[in-house]
Amino acid sequence: MPAEDRRSGTPFTRETALRKVQAAEDAWNSRDPHRVARAYTTDSVWRNRDAFVRGREEIVAFLARKWQREREYALRKSLWAFGDDRIAVRFQYEWHDASGQWWRSYGNELWEFDEHGLMRRREASINDLAISEAARRIHGPRPQGRHGADFPIQ
Repeated sequence: MPAEDRRSGTPFTRETALRKVQAAEDAWNSRDPHRVARAYTTDSVWRNRDAFVRGREEIVAFLARKWQREREYALRKSLWAFGDDRIAVRFQYEWHDASGQWWRSYGNELWEFDEHGLMRRREASINDLAISEAARRIHGPRPQGRHGADFPIQ
């Protein structure tokens, strides 16, 4: 995530919230755990499905395991709502497991930021749906001309 997007600070405007969501999507699509972890406070807390993660070191380890399991991961995020120091997003991502089965994962995240624009809390609820390879819609990072575009629910 570029420094100007990561540390833009709060309170958010619609424009800065949209930039924050796109920057997060770009970072997660890099599948670089260290790059992603830099957007969080050193003592950030997460709930991701049934996992509880605290701090950047645990975030890096969690993401490394995730992307070993979730192969060819490609993500889309969409701003749902925002407040002074909070953003809610909905997202979808696609990936395949070691057996070649493709999945589309649907979810919602609640984000809370410190005054410097670093995320101090992330809560993610995620459900997985088995799909065929032919049903895939998300192929790699979003092209720049499609930043902010909505995506279908199914």
